[in-house]
Amino acid sequence: MSRTYPENHPDLNSVQAINALGWDKSDRALLFTDWLASLIERHGLLIDTIKSASADASFRRYFRIYSKSRSFILMDAPPDKENCQPFAEIAQLMLNAGLRVPRVLDWHVTHGFMLLDDMGSQTMMQYFADTGTAQRLSLFDQATDALVAWQQSSAPGILPAYDETLLRRELSLFEQWYINGHRQLSLTPQQQTALYKVYDQLIENNLRAPPVFVHRDFMPRNLMVSDDATDTRLGVLDFQDAVYGPITYDIASLMRDAFMSWDENFCLDITVRYWHKARAAGLMDFEDWHTDFGAFYRAVEWMGLQRHLKVAGIFARLGLRDHKPKYLADTPRFIGYIRSTASRYRELFPLLRLIDQIEGNNPAVSYAFGRD
Repeated sequence: MSRTYPENHPDLNSVQAINALGWDKSDRALLFTDWLASLIERHGLLIDTIKSASADASFRRYFRIYSKSRSFILMDAPPDKENCQPFAEIAQLMLNAGLRVPRVLDWHVTHGFMLLDDMGSQTMMQYFADTGTAQRLSLFDQATDALVAWQQSSAPGILPAYDETLLRRELSLFEQWYINGHRQLSLTPQQQTALYKVYDQLIENNLRAPPVFVHRDFMPRNLMVSDDATDTRLGVLDFQDAVYGPITYDIASLMRDAFMSWDENFCLDITVRYWHKARAAGLMDFEDWHTDFGAFYRAVEWMGLQRHLKVAGIFARLGLRDHKPKYLADTPRFIGYIRSTASRYRELFPLLRLIDQIEGNNPAVSYAFGRD
């Protein structure tokens, strides 16, 4: 049976360009084509310019498309696997806070398609490959400016709480997917006791930090270098899992990246710069954090350790369950982060010993001692 298309439906070349994007289900490609056809006149889209932009660890995919005067991003988020509502709501929160984030220009709620502003063609992470220290510092300054603005806009009762239940659920991924799944090991009762005691300490320490809006994946891979000379601010992406939780989380995420590593002096430099900005904004008015950077940095490290354990589990799950082996290649970075932090604080030495047992390393020897 032949199908009758509306007058503004994409021509054959455009349909072929859409089909070339790769679809698990042909009917979804057809739904996408019909949706795009409805946007041609309003946004001046040139359908045959569509091309893949990126994919992430979820089921979302992104495409870039052009009009005669600008570019846009298209999101493909199957509604049975992804919920776009948090993305739209948090994007508005960030816009209200003065951040540069994509506006939702059109949204087919039923089918999970979105038309968004294009934040640029190069991530901060990609930009670093061809730039020097001064430019990197400038971009990190922009990143921490955005982070402080986001945190200053915080209010309780808007985003989900980053509470004990969520922290424990995230930490459980390390044993389930990294230790049991990736390393194919089962902990002894004694090892489990040691691990769970560290979990208790991490959760107690991390929940003491003042709560703010938390992006939850604030790192150079999700920050876009602007192509727009009239607005050079970094664009912020991948914020749909934002929560209300410890102020230490996003700066730990920024400086202990999932995909690239920085030396300790550089991490300290950027974190100090952030601390000065946050202190001036009144965000460090907690215990002695306002005057003692060391106390704040300790809290950042402990928050970062929770994230590293979680992400090691997530990356193992992506490799084993979701058949994305490239993520497993990055797990040694997180084991390195975990060992580095655990070696600095005597309360965390049991975790250091356990990691060495899991990884088959020689017994750890540490000469650094953290605060009691």
